[in-house]
Amino acid sequence: MRRTLLFVCFMLVSFYGTAQEDDGSLLKKSIYFGGGSYYIDQQQIDELKEFIDGVENLQFYEVNIFSHTDPIGGKEYNEWLSKKRSEAVYNELLGIDVPNEIIKIRDFDYSNALYTNRSNGGRRMNRRVDVILWPVVF
Repeated sequence: MRRTLLFVCFMLVSFYGTAQEDDGSLLKKSIYFGGGSYYIDQQQIDELKEFIDGVENLQFYEVNIFSHTDPIGGKEYNEWLSKKRSEAVYNELLGIDVPNEIIKIRDFDYSNALYTNRSNGGRRMNRRVDVILWPVVF
């Protein structure tokens, strides 16, 4: 059930696109990586900062980091790589003053792939971290 719910959430997020809102509450920014890399280039760092800076009342959101890989390299390697990617994004978020207590991390490695891993383009799209902001419900 939980995997189904996560899949549905990812489908909704992908439908609404990067750094856009669905109904004024769900926000998403994706950061893409090279194969086997957890390096974030300066352009993507700047875009992440711009994305976060554009959010009014950030304290009313939960910042979710969902890390993904392609399947090249095997399960154990991709679990490690997924963690390194989420750590890299987490550190960038801390560097732009996102409070630690509102950040949640989930590493998916290549499980729950949103795009096909049967093509280069699909694998390239799966090598990403999604930063998804959900409003906190009181």
